[in-house]
Amino acid sequence: MPPQQSLPLHALQTEILEALVTGERFEDIAQLLCRRAEELAPGVVCSIVAVTPDGKLATVAAPSLPQHYSEAITGLSIGPNVGSCGTAAYLGEPVEVDDVSTNPLWAPYKDLILPLGLMACWSSPIKTRDGRVAATFGFYYRTKRGPTELERAIVNTCVHLFSIAIEHDEAQRRNHALAYFDQLTGLPNRRSFDDTMFERIVADDPAFGLLVVDIDNLKIANDTMGHVVGDGLIQEVAGRLAGVVPNSAYRLGGDEFAVLADGCRSHDDLVAVADTLMRAMREPFDCDGYTIIPQITMGGVVYGVDGNNADFLRQNADFALYHAKEIKRGGYVPFEKNLRTSIALRMSKIRTVDQALNDHRVLPYYQPVMAIDGRAIEGFESLARIRLEGGDIISAGEVQAALSDPSIAFRLTDQMLKQIARDMRSWIDRGLAVKHIGINLSTADFYRTDLEHRLSDAFESVGVPLNRLVLEVTETVFMDGPDDKVVGVLERLRKKGVVVALDDFGTGYASLTHLVSFPVDIVKIDRSFVHRMLVERPSRLVVELLVDLSRKLDLRVVAEGIETEAQAAWLMELGCQYGQGYFFGRPADVAATTRLILGGSNAAAATKAAPQKRSA
Repeated sequence: MPPQQSLPLHALQTEILEALVTGERFEDIAQLLCRRAEELAPGVVCSIVAVTPDGKLATVAAPSLPQHYSEAITGLSIGPNVGSCGTAAYLGEPVEVDDVSTNPLWAPYKDLILPLGLMACWSSPIKTRDGRVAATFGFYYRTKRGPTELERAIVNTCVHLFSIAIEHDEAQRRNHALAYFDQLTGLPNRRSFDDTMFERIVADDPAFGLLVVDIDNLKIANDTMGHVVGDGLIQEVAGRLAGVVPNSAYRLGGDEFAVLADGCRSHDDLVAVADTLMRAMREPFDCDGYTIIPQITMGGVVYGVDGNNADFLRQNADFALYHAKEIKRGGYVPFEKNLRTSIALRMSKIRTVDQALNDHRVLPYYQPVMAIDGRAIEGFESLARIRLEGGDIISAGEVQAALSDPSIAFRLTDQMLKQIARDMRSWIDRGLAVKHIGINLSTADFYRTDLEHRLSDAFESVGVPLNRLVLEVTETVFMDGPDDKVVGVLERLRKKGVVVALDDFGTGYASLTHLVSFPVDIVKIDRSFVHRMLVERPSRLVVELLVDLSRKLDLRVVAEGIETEAQAAWLMELGCQYGQGYFFGRPADVAATTRLILGGSNAAAATKAAPQKRSA
């Protein structure tokens, strides 16, 4: 090519590349490229037509063509007989038509182009580096002819430049999608949510509600059916949310979503949206061989009613969701002002226990379980105590709200197990007879599949046999635990010598059939019945029934909360074998408990220590 011709092409290349580097819009770069090509080839009309992922044409730039023509081209499917552009895109090769009026490729479309005074068309495919046809570059002529050598050089340059522009635009779109959209669901992500919240709040007349949505039991789905099913559940919920509120649902992460409900000015408006979302979840769906009915829990706030600040609104919505998961799982709870106080208090307790766990300031106190008749020590129940940073010791009951957090409850059990095992090892090494130690388990301990391993790791690793361990489980844990995992795990542990106690009996679901259906060896009568049994006939009858029935089922009975000689005497007369309570001994640390064991049968006298707060 003569130098005088290459200079304008070099200038074109420089101009387009600078536009890319400086961040000009993709469409503006396409328009610029067409205009510069037309300047370099006077009399030529230029167009750039994209090829969509589904194989259709879409005009990107055609500055010298009328709007109606560009609109007519857009939406046509590429194929072997679709004008010059559609055919070039289909074949992946240049298509030169020097007479539109007679060429069969243009037969269905010549009435579109000939009235514009355009007689010929040459179209070249624009390919990405992987060989995919992403667009076409077209030259239209006002006479019946083909391209000149200069025009071929211009088109080669333009095709190369626009292939760079396409790849640059696609890379930017990918980066934008990664930054602003969730890859699993395709929904806008937390960053998009934050930006949209800001836009809503600074609008002239903000009117919207915010729903924070949590998928119930996602962890169970992952643990029991696999992550393929868990991901499928997330995608299904996301799709249903987006179907109800298009362009208003966001995935914040994990199992949590947000919905911005436009037009809401009151909680009544927001309740209507929440109800619609709930109804959308009712239909089951199939995933990897499982039939699942999605369940969601929601909390909500209304702009102007529950706050005007994005962070404040989000925090209040989280409080409402938090409360909903405690009192109305599978439902919707609107924010109320008193939630901030109660939940903030609970969060404070969670932080207290969490920090104590991090600092290993959780320690077991031991309360003796006595043989009522001879007052010999039968064993101990371990009760969690927390040493505050200032040195004070508090019971777990004083931070009970924190223990409803599964992660906190799980970690607490782990630390208790390890310390109990060390204390047991110490007593064995000193030749002290401690038959067994009881430890309370929560529902959280059964949601993971490693309870047996955790027990073995804590006790057998220090040479303490598992038959020294009593697992105390309430009716609530049996009933609310994951599927049949609680029963199955405890049955396997019993075969290894572990003893199982049904704790606080009578305060949970209170079905006598549980004594038969649950794998238990010991029944612990709740302190509330023992406290009232000498003054209240119904409580007395419950205790009598439980003692009699347990004896007939060959189960050991422990009465909790014994505080007086009269209570102990009446239980002994009734035939109750074992007792626990302040009358026999208060919970004490390992040093005081060791002295108690050394005292042997003089247990009752040895445990009259300084008063402590009632045990958890």
